[in-house]
Amino acid sequence: MSAPSHYQLLGLPVNASAEALRQAFRQLSKRYHPDTTTLPLPQAESAFKDLQRAYSVLSDPELRRRYDAELVAQPAENPRQPVVLPSERRPLSGGEWLALLLLVVAALFSLLLGVGMAWLRGVDLMQWPSWWLEAR
Repeated sequence: MSAPSHYQLLGLPVNASAEALRQAFRQLSKRYHPDTTTLPLPQAESAFKDLQRAYSVLSDPELRRRYDAELVAQPAENPRQPVVLPSERRPLSGGEWLALLLLVVAALFSLLLGVGMAWLRGVDLMQWPSWWLEAR
């Protein structure tokens, strides 16, 4: 069994644009980076190195042209089925929990600051709409 092509590793067709290539690499690199995945370290490192190699070849126009020429020269075993790397939902890291906590604290502080400033200025916190008072 031969190794999957760079396009199959990234899950892209051969005529993918540079932007699609960049987005696919970013998405997959977040999933398989050894620091952010729950996969065993050797498997994560191997998958990430394969992704980096594929992206470095396909992101350079000259290297991509040469690689495409090599692909045309050798017949593909099964070009229609992309290689699916194992995916897993991972728990949030400590830094991500900290970011969420800071976001919640900032939202609560903003709410308290707004209500507190209105209260200090003497603004009514609850006002009935004018049409409600006329209807009574």
